[in-house]
Amino acid sequence: MRISTVIGMTPLRTTLAPAALLGAAALVLTGCSTGPAAEVEGTRTTKAASAGGDRIVLTYDGGLLTLDQDLRVVADDAIDGFTRVNPAGDGRHVLVTVPEGFRVLDTAAAPALTDAVFPADTGGHAVVHGEKTVLFADGSGDVTVFDHDELDGDRLPDVETTESEAAHHGVAIVLEDGTLLSTIGTEEERTGVRALDEDGEELARSEACPNVHGEGAVQGEVAVFGCTDGALVYQDGAFTKIDAPTEYGRTGNLFTTEDSSVAVGDYNDDPDSEGYLLDQVALIDAASGEYRVADMPEGVGFTFRDLARGPGDEAVVLGSDGALHTFDEQTGEPIDSFDVIDAWEGPTEWQDAHPALKVVGDVAYVTDPAEQKVHAVDLTTGKVVASSDELPGVPNEIAVA
Repeated sequence: MRISTVIGMTPLRTTLAPAALLGAAALVLTGCSTGPAAEVEGTRTTKAASAGGDRIVLTYDGGLLTLDQDLRVVADDAIDGFTRVNPAGDGRHVLVTVPEGFRVLDTAAAPALTDAVFPADTGGHAVVHGEKTVLFADGSGDVTVFDHDELDGDRLPDVETTESEAAHHGVAIVLEDGTLLSTIGTEEERTGVRALDEDGEELARSEACPNVHGEGAVQGEVAVFGCTDGALVYQDGAFTKIDAPTEYGRTGNLFTTEDSSVAVGDYNDDPDSEGYLLDQVALIDAASGEYRVADMPEGVGFTFRDLARGPGDEAVVLGSDGALHTFDEQTGEPIDSFDVIDAWEGPTEWQDAHPALKVVGDVAYVTDPAEQKVHAVDLTTGKVVASSDELPGVPNEIAVA
């Protein structure tokens, strides 16, 4: 069932409790301020920055940093615990996971962590496609959809909420024709994906995608989902399966573009592997049904944070040797490699700070926890074109608006 919901100006208080006192307590728990920096000295610092250009948001232990396109810190918001950040889709806002759901960070000329929250029980994935952004609540299975262009500072847009059959660590995406694709699963296992029309009626389903994780839409509005034995594809109202080249071949995260039929993902063919470093890249062609695997250089690994697509749709990987490696997404052949940071080791836990990669246009943003910096790399030349000063904290997660 899909339900239309209107969220007002003060969703944090409305969602958490009828009493304003509890809303204020929630702000204390998340360690954030709502007033000018002078009134909350030591909690939040900000300075005006010119509008325009990329805004880079970084998490660190105890806070959120907003950087301008010159990699200067323009805001530092305190926030407790490990948190995740995702672009909201409108080029201005970033969604920050907090216990109450997805909190809105406005990266405009004077960046501010607002009081606006999309409520969610254990907020998980946030997926942007076309005009819609889709939020998945792992604790309830609820799927929240909104038009991201209707976000305005701390004013939330109307949303549509769809209930999953059971709560699970899931993900969903809305295609441009209004079809909602949402994972199927329980707390014990995830099995596949179902397709719902704009009225919430089920169009199709497939439960042939064990441990489904990762999603994206490739050329022609074809959706691809990762499985432990290949990929599940939705096109023209039906699901098909593309088998991995090995019996166990897990794809956990996918990166797609609207100009390529190939979904790029991480690949693991060893069910008994330990740690978080991987050394193979999945190249899944939804048009031809081919599933190729590209090998990283000998001894070089990467994690789920280290994959992206380049300006020519190529696969871009930040290796544990500290270099950016590019691959032809059709053939898997290596194209080039550029040294950026020092070599690094894989994390003990996936939440631990380790180098991460985001690409916007021709620019790759690379975090450097060891040096407590972030770097901008021109992918057309391979040159580091900017580096931040030493940051107030060790950078962990990254999002670019």
